[in-house]
Amino acid sequence: MSLLVVGLSHRSAPVSVLERASLSEDARIKLLQDTVAAEPAAEAAVLSTCNRIELYADVDKFHAGVAELSTLLAQHSGVGLEELTPYLYVHYEDRAVHHLFSVACGLDSMVVGEGQILGQIKDALARAQELHTAGRLLNDLFQQALRVGKRAHSETGIDRAGQSLVTFGLEQLAVGAPVETWARDKKALVIGAGSMSSLAAATLARAGVAEIVIANRTPERAERLAEILTEGDDTDVLARAVPMGSVPFELTRADVVVSCTGATGLVLTADAIAAGVEGRIGEQPAAGTVPAGEAPLPPTSVGTEEGCPLDLSAVRPGFSVMGEAAVAGMDAATLEQHATWAAGTTAGRRHDERTGRGGPEADAELIGALAATVSAVGRIPERRRPEPVAEPPRPAPVLFLLDLAMPRDIDAAAHRLAGVRLVDIESLADASADAPMAADVDQVRRIVSDEVAAFGAAQRAAHITPTVVALRTMAADVVAGEIARLEGRLPGLDDKHRAEITQTVRRVVDKLLHAPTVRVKQLAAEPGGAGYADALRTLFDLDPETVASVSRAGESTEKNARNRGPA
Repeated sequence: MSLLVVGLSHRSAPVSVLERASLSEDARIKLLQDTVAAEPAAEAAVLSTCNRIELYADVDKFHAGVAELSTLLAQHSGVGLEELTPYLYVHYEDRAVHHLFSVACGLDSMVVGEGQILGQIKDALARAQELHTAGRLLNDLFQQALRVGKRAHSETGIDRAGQSLVTFGLEQLAVGAPVETWARDKKALVIGAGSMSSLAAATLARAGVAEIVIANRTPERAERLAEILTEGDDTDVLARAVPMGSVPFELTRADVVVSCTGATGLVLTADAIAAGVEGRIGEQPAAGTVPAGEAPLPPTSVGTEEGCPLDLSAVRPGFSVMGEAAVAGMDAATLEQHATWAAGTTAGRRHDERTGRGGPEADAELIGALAATVSAVGRIPERRRPEPVAEPPRPAPVLFLLDLAMPRDIDAAAHRLAGVRLVDIESLADASADAPMAADVDQVRRIVSDEVAAFGAAQRAAHITPTVVALRTMAADVVAGEIARLEGRLPGLDDKHRAEITQTVRRVVDKLLHAPTVRVKQLAAEPGGAGYADALRTLFDLDPETVASVSRAGESTEKNARNRGPA
């Protein structure tokens, strides 16, 4: 087994890089085809989701495989190799198996424990099978990953550790309120009709929205999703499908918008969103005005201190109360007088009580340092503290946007629009970093470790099987040859005695081979047991081509069985 995975995810790369590196459906197909056409790779599969892009391959050379897979990812993603390389991670053999099993269980998801990744792994395997880029290794690997993920969700409470990206996104939109309370009676617009959009629509329906409008480039899919939502037994939501051209109008009446399409450009621009909320936001106070009930901020200026040699009252309002402002532009002699005064009076202490800043010793030290500076440069530059500006409060959102697409569907500039709340993949990544993890995660990790060990043992045992089969085939040929020689020497041997002799010889050979072949399978299943197949071939002088033909025959049988499907 020489399994290699090269990829990047929300854990290794910023969302901006993931967004640029995302693969279209055509790009995934071409990437698979080019990977198996490359010299180091015999099999390939691509797992591409909203927050990860991973290329799996069965390679015969590690370093050449890493170089080739990295180059192919860069070529098909459109991100230069030099820019992409710092964000790539590499896993090999057992570590690669461990990684995929962890992904399947939701341990590596943006929202820990989410189960949608299982469907995406299933899709990745189906695509590789359709293109004939998945052989025995990747078929076994991905099918086992699906079983491990299902086991983790059925045997543990990992579902309580997290939820789907859709649910997590809606929770972020609700800002602490129960999603059901926040969503009740709202009008929702869902853009896209794929798996993520369908999940979002179903989640909104269960949360209690009054209406769901589905917009999709393929009208039939939108109509089918609307029909499913309307006919659902657990909701009474009103659902309808509209063409993509109706989205601007639907924006003017929607309260919630969820978008997840495969578009390569923006689906909703900031201008379109602004037009959608125009007239729905109340009049806001002008910039710089102080909202009712709030006291204006006091001016930052320096007052006059008794006995101070400086005329502090002449300092313009707006300067800070720090020493730099008080002495700006003064000569060194005056500065030294001021330092002496600050050190010998309690003015500094009164200053400390009023502002919370340093006492007289600190003032004297500061002014002394300023005096040294003015001797060197001629004067102290003025430093103005910015005047406090009372910004008007943002209005309560009237339009909630959830962007689950990669690359993004919704213009990030919508974050700055009044009356709009936008949650996208980037903000979800920030929020999920602080999400609590359930104790069940440790149990899932133990399951993953056990399954990785079992998968490795099964693969190593399977690796030696063609050698064992070739050995038994050679033994059978030897038995057949000896029986033929016996018939030549004893032509008068009757059928009964011939059969008895043949059976006896076969039993002797089987007994001689039984213990070694069983034991070699056990040894081969252990870590480091890959060399036992080579030892067996050497000891019995087996033809490597015979072993390879047995292996090819087994793969052909498995392939035919997959093509026929379940009985």
